[in-house]
Amino acid sequence: MREVDDTGRACAVCNASRRAFVAGTAAAMLSGPARADEASERPKTGDVFVEIEDAGKTPLRAEKMKAGEPQIIAWPMDPATKTLRDGSRLNKVLLLRVEPAKMTEDTKARSADGVLAYSAICQHGGCEVVNWIAGRDVLECPCHNSQFDPRDAARVLDGPTPKPLPALPVKIIDGVIVAAGAFSARVGISQT
Repeated sequence: MREVDDTGRACAVCNASRRAFVAGTAAAMLSGPARADEASERPKTGDVFVEIEDAGKTPLRAEKMKAGEPQIIAWPMDPATKTLRDGSRLNKVLLLRVEPAKMTEDTKARSADGVLAYSAICQHGGCEVVNWIAGRDVLECPCHNSQFDPRDAARVLDGPTPKPLPALPVKIIDGVIVAAGAFSARVGISQT
């Protein structure tokens, strides 16, 4: 739309200003998300994992994970920019290692040498799955005691949660645990 001045003639200054505004807005939109937005994005293929409390941002290595030991809660991190994806609690990932021979085929396909990754957020009430039942090798949400079998795609064993924990495929590169895709399902509270 062309602007006109009070005489009905085209306003060159108004039209030039509008073109500059549109060009500037388009350039800003095309330049990509701001760094703060990167921190809220879900894990991306190629992200590494850093323990929640690690201020040094040291990528987790597979040899740190032992079968039968409790899960480690971690943030995904872009290895190139060192941006932690800690802008949303829904990005918390739990990592653990189980014996590959004890995994279902579906679970084995998303694992790397027994290392597994799942959302740390229970889909029932949104609590963090921080409990580990040793001897049974079962994950448990402390809020309502939902239990999950990590060897079988985090299948629900007990409790009110409606769905298993979303899985995140992983691979190991030079000993470092790396995201190999997106979560298998929507992360967060689910009513069905």
